[in-house]
Amino acid sequence: MGPMPANRPPVPKALKILVAGAFGVGKTTLVGAVSEIYPLNLLGMTEDAPTPVDLGRITVDHDIVVYLFGAPELDHPTLPNPEQIWVMWDELATGALGAVVLADIHHLADCTVAVDYFRRLRIPFLVAVNSFDGKYYYSASQVRNAMDLDPFVPVVMCDPRDRHSVKGVLVSLVEHVIWTPRLPSWN
Repeated sequence: MGPMPANRPPVPKALKILVAGAFGVGKTTLVGAVSEIYPLNLLGMTEDAPTPVDLGRITVDHDIVVYLFGAPELDHPTLPNPEQIWVMWDELATGALGAVVLADIHHLADCTVAVDYFRRLRIPFLVAVNSFDGKYYYSASQVRNAMDLDPFVPVVMCDPRDRHSVKGVLVSLVEHVIWTPRLPSWN
């Protein structure tokens, strides 16, 4: 097969970012705030029920497209089989650039499963503390200590409804990915 014709645009590079967090923390809202498409609610199938996976897209330029995947929560009240969700998380994590763990300041313990998951797979992540009400109750260092995060894991405040705020979170994640050495992992 010969070279691509000069007048044909190159195929953009696709990057994947995961958004994880507890049920009702604002993952769908965060994805929707920056997606250029209406966030798609894809249904992954567990043994007994469909499981929502949010999908959003950001075209950075003609060379780069970022896909945001809102991972299904393990604590969803209607999930009959959490083990199937782990399989879905493993599929979503394959090839991921990094992850945003969205946390509710009043329920930080609810996102420790996601934090432990990304640590184990050595996927760079940051914690974005949801500030729907615009108030910051604790500093980033207090959140880091409460969650027992490594000192290099960024903690940022975020209003998942605000496009500018979410863009800041994604920029912080990409900067973190750039400055974090990638260790070998299974994906």
